[in-house]
Amino acid sequence: MHELYAMPGHLIRRAQQISSALFAEEVAAQDLTSVQFGALYAIRENPDVDATRLSALIAFDRSTLGGVLERLEAKGWIERSHAEGDRRAKRLRLTPEGEGLLRRVEPAVRRVQERILAPLSPADRATLIRLLGELAEVHNEVTPAPLRRRAVG
Repeated sequence: MHELYAMPGHLIRRAQQISSALFAEEVAAQDLTSVQFGALYAIRENPDVDATRLSALIAFDRSTLGGVLERLEAKGWIERSHAEGDRRAKRLRLTPEGEGLLRRVEPAVRRVQERILAPLSPADRATLIRLLGELAEVHNEVTPAPLRRRAVG
C-alpha cells in the first residue's frame, strides 16, 4: 500500500476530498457547492458573461455547467438574459440575492483555504501553491475543460 499512498494522483485525489469536506463544513448552511461558488464568483467578476466563456474561466465542462446554472437560477442567485444581437446566447448576472450570498460565504471560503494550508509552514504553503499552479498549467490541455483566463467570448 505504501506505493499507492505515495502516488501523486492518489494524493491529489485525497487533497480534493479534504478540500471538498472542509468546504462542506464551512458553507453547509448556505446550500452551496464549491463549483457553484466558483461560478458565482466568476459571474460577479465578469458581469454579462455567457455560459461558454464562464465554462472556460472556471475550467468546468460546458454541458455539466448548464445544470449548475439552472440550480443557481432556481435559487434566485443569478439571472440569465438574451444577449443583444444573438438570441441564442444568454448573458449571466448575479441577482442582489446572489451578491449577498457571495458576501456572506467569502469569509467561510477563505477559512477553507486557511484550514487546508494550516499544517504547512509559510514557505511550504507558497511552494505547494506554486507547484500546484505549475502542474495545472502544464497539464491544462489534457482536461475536457481547460482553463482559459482570456476566453474568447
